[in-house]
Amino acid sequence: MRRQRKGGFLIGQIHRLARRILSKKLREHNVPINPAQGRIMFVLWRKDGIPITQLASQTGLGKTTLTSMLDRLEKQGYLRRKPSKRDRREILLWRTERDKSYQDSYVKVSQEMTQLCYAGFRKKEIDQFEGYLGRVLANLVSFEERPGRDSNANAERLAS
Repeated sequence: MRRQRKGGFLIGQIHRLARRILSKKLREHNVPINPAQGRIMFVLWRKDGIPITQLASQTGLGKTTLTSMLDRLEKQGYLRRKPSKRDRREILLWRTERDKSYQDSYVKVSQEMTQLCYAGFRKKEIDQFEGYLGRVLANLVSFEERPGRDSNANAERLAS
């Protein structure tokens, strides 16, 4: 019998454990958002005032999932939606002062998580590892985009 590879299983375990630790660290640093919301805000921290479609692409979240998360973040006062001046049909997302007040703490927690995950690794090993993960991701994206696949429904499942 052929040996079963366990990369996907390990990635799943790492994801669940890292998310649990990240949530705990965010609470310890009094950051009022969860890891999924942080993924959205991280994109906005890099570039404010982007369209929802761009945010969906950069976070890998489906529009249905993203819309409900944006509703909560807006209700909590962490972002606001404004129509684009170029195209009224396009909605842009903007950060608020409330969001800006905890960005440094979230970045600090993120750095702590990176140090925790890469403890004992040399830079070359980290570069190789991230290269391999990038290739795995590219394989999955390529599969997802094949003709005849319902990529939106599948992307929603992957994002959950």
